[in-house]
Amino acid sequence: MANIKRKVLQSEHSEKVVAALQPCLYDLIDLALQGKQAHWNLTGARFRSLHLELDEIIESTRLASDDIAERIVALGAPADGRSSSVAESSRLDSFPEGMQSVESTLTNYADRLAAAIHGVRESITATGEHDPVSEDLLIGVSARLEKHLWMLQSQES
Repeated sequence: MANIKRKVLQSEHSEKVVAALQPCLYDLIDLALQGKQAHWNLTGARFRSLHLELDEIIESTRLASDDIAERIVALGAPADGRSSSVAESSRLDSFPEGMQSVESTLTNYADRLAAAIHGVRESITATGEHDPVSEDLLIGVSARLEKHLWMLQSQES
């Protein structure tokens, strides 16, 4: 039996889809790392509940980044999750250094989460015409992240 490489999409479509997916991967990896930064350096009233909630968001974000990376590879391209690439290419603002209050963490992390969602939504539009499977994946990612954003925003003063 011949070893035949089968393409998921035609080359010109897969290149456009990968170009839309890769920035989301950078943002989600960065969002998870910034979530840990926030999680470790959180202080103040309601510490425990936000500390635990950040872990839930980080888990969702890591699962989403894994799904997106695997979709990129399924489309025949390498997924780039190297720390230097993430630092250079993430569209998210850096998280403030040092200890952060619950209130500042809620605001800062919600801003970064919203920026990541915005990027995912742009990629939903970009992939829809070329690959409904990638579009569906991104819609699911957006739905999970938007739920987390709603929960964070519900706690802001």
